[in-house]
Amino acid sequence: MSEPKKCPDFFKEAVSIETQRIFDTCSERDCISELPVCLDACCCLTDCMNIIKTRCVDVSRVCIAVDNVPFKCGYYSVDITYTFDIKMDAYENSCTEECYPLTGTAVWNKRVILYGANGDIKTFSSDERRHKDDKDDCCCKVINKPKVTVSVVTPIALETRIDCKKLKNSCSCEPVLVKGIYITLGLFSVIQLTRPVSLLIPSYDYCIPGKECCSPAESPCEIFSKLEFPTEQFFPCPEDEKLCACEKDSEEDPPDCKDDGGDFFGDTE
Repeated sequence: MSEPKKCPDFFKEAVSIETQRIFDTCSERDCISELPVCLDACCCLTDCMNIIKTRCVDVSRVCIAVDNVPFKCGYYSVDITYTFDIKMDAYENSCTEECYPLTGTAVWNKRVILYGANGDIKTFSSDERRHKDDKDDCCCKVINKPKVTVSVVTPIALETRIDCKKLKNSCSCEPVLVKGIYITLGLFSVIQLTRPVSLLIPSYDYCIPGKECCSPAESPCEIFSKLEFPTEQFFPCPEDEKLCACEKDSEEDPPDCKDDGGDFFGDTE
């Protein structure tokens, strides 16, 4: 098999490319407290259900709205609306194993202000799809606001409980007690504002791969026989019995491994 060809490391020419430049970004750590859960139509929270546990939470939808900030040129307010899909198990008491599966959604909104520069322009391109609300036949794309990208990880369910809260009744002025599910979530996210820009970058050369694509000639059983047996999967090592991995940087003796686990690493004075 031939060795992969290395890309040249010498500068050849300067080329212009179009890319999305990040003008502003922020990372968020949000603790969303007592978010009301709206149960699906097929689910019902009865009076006998007193304990609730969350099995999983997932971000199913993110709606983004971008608006200019008045009297602050180049800044934009980003309104983000998260929709969470929640799967839960309800119990009548803490000693029973019988549970009632429930599913529902929760909605939460937040706003951040980021710098996105100015760029009220229109660009026309042959490969852009025409907007449905455009009345003319041209293919156009309006770029008057920066592009917003929201990246989120799987939310963490910190607390889920069943509670009765006072809500206003539309028929009378007196509030009424309504039984519902309230969840507290931990959410990590990264928000970016980008714009298409033209940049001048150094070009070295085209990188042509020199490695050939080939399929294994061995049978599946022969490949399987060469795999190491996963001993650690059958006999996992406890946390307090992990060995100290001392790296040997030279021919000298490695430093002593010290641990607070008693006599596991030998007797100490």
